[in-house]
Amino acid sequence: QVQVVESGGGWVQPGESLRLSCVVSGIPFNDYNIRWHRQTPGKQRELVAIITPGGTATYADFVKGRFSASRDNAKNTVYLQMNSLEFEDTAVYYCNAQNFPSRTRNYWGQGTQVTVSA
Repeated sequence: QVQVVESGGGWVQPGESLRLSCVVSGIPFNDYNIRWHRQTPGKQRELVAIITPGGTATYADFVKGRFSASRDNAKNTVYLQMNSLEFEDTAVYYCNAQNFPSRTRNYWGQGTQVTVSA
């Protein structure tokens, strides 16, 4: 059984930091890209970052320079370090495992809430 479990969300003030974690089990982790998405009520889910099995990460423009993704393949875990958080970063953050390169399988977590508020 495949499990994708996010954690680390919470409430922070603008300018502060959070680190999200995503633990994946039940799949060959090294064969999967891990993608972070986020969604706010009434809006479409948007891609935040992608990290390849080799650890190469790409980011959406709106988080470049503030967010950093990393992965520990030995622990089947991906991290999203979020610095200089802004009000607009408030969202539910989802972790998605997608097999590479065929992209035929997608597994999603339940999400973790991040709230940035004064």
